[in-house]
Amino acid sequence: MKREEKEQVVQVLHDELGKSQAVFVTDYMGLTVERITKLRRDVSGAGGSYQVVKNTLLRRASEGTPAKGIEEFFVGPTAIAIAKTDAVAVAKALVNFAKDNEKFEIQAGMLGERVITAADIQELAKMPAREVLLARMLGSLNAPVTNFVGVLAAIVTQLVYVLKAIETKKSQGE
Repeated sequence: MKREEKEQVVQVLHDELGKSQAVFVTDYMGLTVERITKLRRDVSGAGGSYQVVKNTLLRRASEGTPAKGIEEFFVGPTAIAIAKTDAVAVAKALVNFAKDNEKFEIQAGMLGERVITAADIQELAKMPAREVLLARMLGSLNAPVTNFVGVLAAIVTQLVYVLKAIETKKSQGE
């Protein structure tokens, strides 16, 4: 690779690392090209990207980004998964792939500004999807309003019952 190409790769990678929600470092040694291609498709479908990168280029690209915190894991054959939109979905894709491929190893990652271990990534993958969490939060926000409307409706219903009872009593008394 020529110097200009390397500089371009570093710049593109630097931009991606700076904009990412999470970055996961993996060891892909022993995987076939078709298995890595499947992993790329899985990660891409989860809203991320998976790429094999030379450690020296990755170190340069991580300068000035949160990914600098996981630089110690840039040794040996390294590939990174970058979560562009949903870190949980990308973590799930990696963990599911690791279950089926013994040679694939998740080493560490960055979630925002925080370094996370392989065990943390396993726990992150167990979280519900973003849509489910948003639905739960919306349900929690709507619950007080729904309960309040229910109470108001019950008061009106009780008032109608009282008025009906008064009407019945007056019609029987006359």
